[in-house]
Amino acid sequence: MPKKFDTNPLDPEFPEKAKAAAAQTGGQGRVYTSPQKDPYSTSEFPTRPPSVTEDETRRFGEEEFQAYSFQGSSPPVAYQPAYAGQMNRASDRKVAKTGVPEKWLVGLPYLPFWIGFVAGLILLLVIPKEENKVRFHSAQGFAAQIAIMIISAILGVVGNITDSNFGSFIFGAVTTVMMIVFAIRAWKGKPVHIEIIDDLTNWLEEKIGPIQRS
Repeated sequence: MPKKFDTNPLDPEFPEKAKAAAAQTGGQGRVYTSPQKDPYSTSEFPTRPPSVTEDETRRFGEEEFQAYSFQGSSPPVAYQPAYAGQMNRASDRKVAKTGVPEKWLVGLPYLPFWIGFVAGLILLLVIPKEENKVRFHSAQGFAAQIAIMIISAILGVVGNITDSNFGSFIFGAVTTVMMIVFAIRAWKGKPVHIEIIDDLTNWLEEKIGPIQRS
């Protein structure tokens, strides 16, 4: 019958067993015949034998790759990055309704004098809306020609009043060289942006559309 203050009332023989175990170990604690049999020890994951190593990622040879990945179909063509010179090169693609290469059409509106003015207007009336690049240069070149004509007219009036056309001559020479440079840049496929006439360019491109034939 267990006593009131026994440490383990469920096992009446616990005190005697504890004394016997202590006498057997000399008071050093529990004794186990094998450390693997210790029910209180933490289990460890099994270690991989030193001779077994993880295989490296296998790389297919060219023949294996072709046979495994593209059975019954041709493999895709390897991507070839474009060179900088090719990116800036103007397009030789012929524009719809004109049959003229794109690189020629984008440069025409920047030609000085009446050539660029007439070319820009005609292109805006003919080129479809889908041809964004050609229409942008047509509108921008046409807008630049209009601005040059207006400023030239004002300088002409001022020159007649002051009896000196030097300012008008300098302005005409500078704008002529500038428009030739713009035409060459556009022909080569390089960007041409005249920020000061952006609003007029956008308005012309939007308002002047291709003529619809009935």
